[in-house]
Amino acid sequence: MSPAELLVETYGRVLENALAAADGLSPEQLAQRPVSARDDANPVGWLVWHLARVQDDHVAGVAGHEQVWTADGWARRFDLPLDDADIGYGHTTDEVGVVRADADLLGGYLRAVHARSVAYLSGLAPEDLDRVVDERWDPPVTLGVRLVSVGDDGTQHAGQAAYARGLLGL
Repeated sequence: MSPAELLVETYGRVLENALAAADGLSPEQLAQRPVSARDDANPVGWLVWHLARVQDDHVAGVAGHEQVWTADGWARRFDLPLDDADIGYGHTTDEVGVVRADADLLGGYLRAVHARSVAYLSGLAPEDLDRVVDERWDPPVTLGVRLVSVGDDGTQHAGQAAYARGLLGL
């Protein structure tokens, strides 16, 4: 298995798990915060939206193309009261609460992001992964590290979404 194939497999699992977490839920269920010790836990819908936004933002950044969010009109379709560049990082509880969508819209966006990511990942050669993509860190971040980070972030949020779904008692 090549490094590109390994990344495609990883991102595919994020897609499958996130879609399974949101499948069949109503917009109200997707926005419902799980019962927890805190009243600001992230709901399934926000978690799936956020993991898709992070993947879209980060892969577009290293690939040098416009995000699916804006290029393909997803920002207009979601019609959220947020800046188009917003990916959910650092959201307040109120900002989390405004991210509302139905499962078909969420799934459509996530599938579109996944397709664009796979198209990029599939064309990578092993030596591409050593290219430095972010010098703001010490050590500088390589493409390989960034892509693994995106896959890891997506895996964690898909797991959180599945857990949050389970807390809904469905």
